[in-house]
Amino acid sequence: MAVRVIETPAIGTAETTLYHVFARRLADSADKPWVASEDRAFTYREIDRLSNRLANGLARLGVERGHTVLLMLNNSIDFIGLWCALGKLGAIEVPINCSYKGQLLARVMTDSRAQLIIADAEYLPRFRDIAAELAGIETIVVHDADVADPPLERARMVQFHEILSEGDTFSAVRLAPWDHAAIMYTSGTTGPSKGVMISHGHAYEYARGVIDMIEITHADVYYAPLPLFHIAGQWAVIYAAAIAGATAVLPDAFSVSRFWSTVRRHRASCAFLLGAMANLLYRQPPEPGDADNSLDRALVVPLFPEIEAFKERFGCRVSTTWGGTEMNCPTRSGFDLVNSKTCGRVDERLYEVRIVDENDNELPPGVPGEAVVRPKLPWIVMAGYWNRPDWTVNAWRNLWLHSGDMLMKDAGGNLYFVDRTKDAIRRRGENISSMEVEQEINAHPDVLECAVIPVASQETEQEVMAVVVPKPGRRIAPETLIAFLEPRMAYFMVPRYVEFAAELPKTPTGKIQKFGLRERGLTSATWDRVAAGIRLKR
Repeated sequence: MAVRVIETPAIGTAETTLYHVFARRLADSADKPWVASEDRAFTYREIDRLSNRLANGLARLGVERGHTVLLMLNNSIDFIGLWCALGKLGAIEVPINCSYKGQLLARVMTDSRAQLIIADAEYLPRFRDIAAELAGIETIVVHDADVADPPLERARMVQFHEILSEGDTFSAVRLAPWDHAAIMYTSGTTGPSKGVMISHGHAYEYARGVIDMIEITHADVYYAPLPLFHIAGQWAVIYAAAIAGATAVLPDAFSVSRFWSTVRRHRASCAFLLGAMANLLYRQPPEPGDADNSLDRALVVPLFPEIEAFKERFGCRVSTTWGGTEMNCPTRSGFDLVNSKTCGRVDERLYEVRIVDENDNELPPGVPGEAVVRPKLPWIVMAGYWNRPDWTVNAWRNLWLHSGDMLMKDAGGNLYFVDRTKDAIRRRGENISSMEVEQEINAHPDVLECAVIPVASQETEQEVMAVVVPKPGRRIAPETLIAFLEPRMAYFMVPRYVEFAAELPKTPTGKIQKFGLRERGLTSATWDRVAAGIRLKR
């Protein structure tokens, strides 16, 4: 039987918008499943018609080209339909992390300048808590329940079924790769969240790049247990499947216990896993049938030390990458991983990447520095920060997009993630990765988690400080922790300062928020190794 070829336009063409992807798939794969949910599969034609109905309904609410629209939704087919509807309208999607609340939620909602939000009913009480700051919200569409009590007195309430128009045809706005598709707010581990302006060309390349990384074809079933409000969940999975003509599996959420049963039930052939997810799967007790699954390829970002054992145990190939919301994913590793630490090599067809010092001078191989990126094609990296031209100018200083990530390149051109630049510590001429110190501290049997930060040193540069959360019911003497760490790391990496805490400040996405700890610095509760008279062996 002849193999049907699915059309994918060449890199750099103008046909890299959602409109063009839909046109291609309706022409060659209309009745093939695009998305398989927990309940049923939805074809390309069905989601096209759903998005047309929603586009008609949103247009009746006044949504037009260039309008920003907030989405605060759990994973669902309706979420995908809304994303496609906004693309057909030429509107700008602003997905909100469903963990956001309080001032962070208020800031995203107000900064987006949106007048309409579509949300699941469970999130409406959060709007009441910040009602005084949401004067710009005029309409709330409740997705999954009939709610009579509006969370904002001045906003009108609309039920989701009211925007499901009977008309399932819609004349989509013809867009270009440089038109805005979305504003994606970063989680802000080092400061306030930033709205990254994503063009249609940027979104397309983010998705198409993943197709390259794990060789997705129209014959694949692609599974990634990621939320749709995340750039990877929506574009690296759902959109990538559409561009390749494949079928994507849409989960409720990541579950260690259900992951492999879901893979087997859908006969998933490829997957996208965060490194922490793959690590959790690997940490489960081995079973005789671990390799008896359909998974052939996985994109794991970042890698973890036991990745080769993971590949052998579960019988799949693995590749990896490095990137971010702003700069896309400029690197590819291929399936022949050089080691368990690499994040690939630069895709030189599309990007230039340099490793530079604090003055943007390029550094030689083996020396860590900030990774800066320059695209070779237009509109495949961010268009800037929404409402923040000053931040945009700073990010693009010297005509390179500054990633904020510290990487190192070896003599063979392989790149390695070292740390976030603001999380790196320089002590007496030595660059120290806070991530590496944290890994060793977290290996202590009584440690739940920790954050390692730089503090100013009287001897110039910085000293290492660790804020440590013990496991429930455990107590750790700082001297014991230092004795545990000393044989595990270079002497200059061992923290001078240790402070114990009941918990660490975190973003709504669960990332440790270090900038507050850095600003606070030493406190009366901080233990000083030098003052305690402990001398390290060199």
